[in-house]
Amino acid sequence: MDEQMISKAVEAVIRQMSPGHEEKPRQCRCRKHKMTLKLATALIEKVEDKAEEMGLAVVVAVSDAAGRVAAVHCMDGAYIASYDIAVNKTFTSASLKMSTAKLSKLSQPGQPLYGIQHTNEGKIVIFGGGEPLETEGSIIGALGVSGGSAEEDTALAAYGREMLKEVISCQ
Repeated sequence: MDEQMISKAVEAVIRQMSPGHEEKPRQCRCRKHKMTLKLATALIEKVEDKAEEMGLAVVVAVSDAAGRVAAVHCMDGAYIASYDIAVNKTFTSASLKMSTAKLSKLSQPGQPLYGIQHTNEGKIVIFGGGEPLETEGSIIGALGVSGGSAEEDTALAAYGREMLKEVISCQ
């Protein structure tokens, strides 16, 4: 370091310590959240606890924003078919940016998305249990639940969506 650089550094320190100098508050940079294995498994745990309270054995899947699976867990006694259904619910909610319950209404005969379940190699699910996961105005993933009735799956997926904020704050 040369003498000129040292002088400038000393002057800057003296300026900051002088009376009347107020340091500008730093801008808080909120980090953008993304789906991680840790976040996915924490959400799955919350949903499984609620399913257990309801007396249900379900499969819970979480994907990233592109519909790629981040984690899946099958509770003891869950239906074998529920695995693919839960995964497809995450794909549906992530790719269409809506819950599968909402899509159910839009895909009835005479509605604008009638027949959509026959696209995407049959991966589109048109009954409840899938929810997009959104934080800070961005979809970071989706959650799919299968194993109960459509209403139970819908309630569990909505519960998982609501738990997202709590789970993120603990990360």
